[in-house]
Amino acid sequence: MSSSQPSSEPSSPIAGPPADGDKAAPAALTERAPHVPADRLVAEMVPPPRFQSARFETYIPDPNQPSQAAAVDVLSSFAAGIGGGTGPSGGKRRWFGRSAKKTTAPSGPRGVYLDGGYGVGKTHLLASLWHATPADPSLKAFGTFVELTNLVGALGFQQTVQTLSGHRLLCIDEFELDDPGDTVLVSSLLSRLVEAGVALAATSNTLPGKLGEGRFAAADFLREIQGLSAHFRPLRIDGEDYRHRGLPDAPPPFDDATVTRVAHRTPGASLDDFPALLDHLSKVHPSRYGAMCDGITAVCLTDVQAVPDQSTALRLVVLADRLYDREVPVVAAGKPFDALFSEDMLKGGYRKKYFRAISRLTALARDAKPLTEA
Repeated sequence: MSSSQPSSEPSSPIAGPPADGDKAAPAALTERAPHVPADRLVAEMVPPPRFQSARFETYIPDPNQPSQAAAVDVLSSFAAGIGGGTGPSGGKRRWFGRSAKKTTAPSGPRGVYLDGGYGVGKTHLLASLWHATPADPSLKAFGTFVELTNLVGALGFQQTVQTLSGHRLLCIDEFELDDPGDTVLVSSLLSRLVEAGVALAATSNTLPGKLGEGRFAAADFLREIQGLSAHFRPLRIDGEDYRHRGLPDAPPPFDDATVTRVAHRTPGASLDDFPALLDHLSKVHPSRYGAMCDGITAVCLTDVQAVPDQSTALRLVVLADRLYDREVPVVAAGKPFDALFSEDMLKGGYRKKYFRAISRLTALARDAKPLTEA
């Protein structure tokens, strides 16, 4: 992130007494409930650290999946067609002022929708599109679906429309419609942005016309889905999860004592009891989970258990996404990550989110291996 962005601090100190003679005790996520100002939410609408260097040239298509190479070609052309532009006031983003003059919206779909399974590189391609679009960074926005709804919650609908209408491109990662209210909200927002000439790009694991299946059957909900899908040209990307392609399985969980030792000898690590962390997440708005991880170099968890209910599970999914975005390795004791969610959860309407979380936490556990071998 740019050093000029507003920072947030934990609401209470996180450093305890020295663990040995020289090192401070590890941090605790359960002691962090940061305040995140609205302008930070806007300022952070850029590709996350994991994808800051993502480019079309660094995406490696699977030779057995021609749709992956085809997607690069389509998205490269899409980026070139968006056009450039410079931000107002010398390129600086005007967060809460009037938006730039509206342009006439083109006919036909004003966006692309990257559809594919877990780990086929959709976020890499979406971030590459953001970087390749020849517009000033202040005129491009990138965020997850949850971050977009959080922005509306922080600014209000009209202010969000005004803030984003002057952009050339809005990229939405992990597009999810988990309740009818969010469906109406985002459908209305994107319709207003398309009218203002904003190009759209999104990723999801479900085709636009199929979003919501297995979750809600209300006619109004399905009608909103169909209206939203008209804004996008679906682009299918086939392939297997690259996080598991040719790689060993995730390391098995450790015991609590091992995790605690890793936390104390790893500068910047956090150490939390998993059930206590799940309880703490219920008291912190998901829009703050990213800030809660500021400065954390590794997350160490003891007593990992299956999550008790769906609300808790969905909060854990958001935390897993923020950790993955920031490339924070995870060292855990207790149950393996593929046992976090019940069989009923993995068969339900949010199953795609849960499988994504398992995939990402598994990758982060693999990233933590050097810490456990030190």
